[in-house]
Amino acid sequence: MGDLEIRPAVADDVPAIVAMLADDPLGAQRESPDDLAPYVAALERLSSDPNQRLVVAVREGRVVGTLQLTLVPGLSRHGATRSIIEGVRVHADERGSGLGTRFIQWAIEESRAAGCQLVQLTSDRSRTDAHRFYERLGFEASHVGFKLQL
Repeated sequence: MGDLEIRPAVADDVPAIVAMLADDPLGAQRESPDDLAPYVAALERLSSDPNQRLVVAVREGRVVGTLQLTLVPGLSRHGATRSIIEGVRVHADERGSGLGTRFIQWAIEESRAAGCQLVQLTSDRSRTDAHRFYERLGFEASHVGFKLQL
């Protein structure tokens, strides 16, 4: 797979991150690569929160993936901390290369190191390829998710 660095995202990464977020039918409807100001502001909020990790995967100086890992302390499950993997994207040129597997394994190991007892994620019901990918990595489709737009 060549050299791959997984590191915290910085402001210079925002254009590449937003381009990946917008590079599919769902993202194209909800992302705005022409106005990066809200994304930069969001990165600043995320970077100041110790329970948030927005990271990028970089190969040969190029951002080729991104994900957000959120640590959520809780009372259920005997006071367990869980992590949520969100906003997983792999650049189109890298899909099928094993990067997604390596990226999710990184998130699982980070979660373990942070003392989490559970890793969870959601995936839009239309992303059937992603569902097969997550199941192959040991995730189980155990719940039904709900959203309310505000």
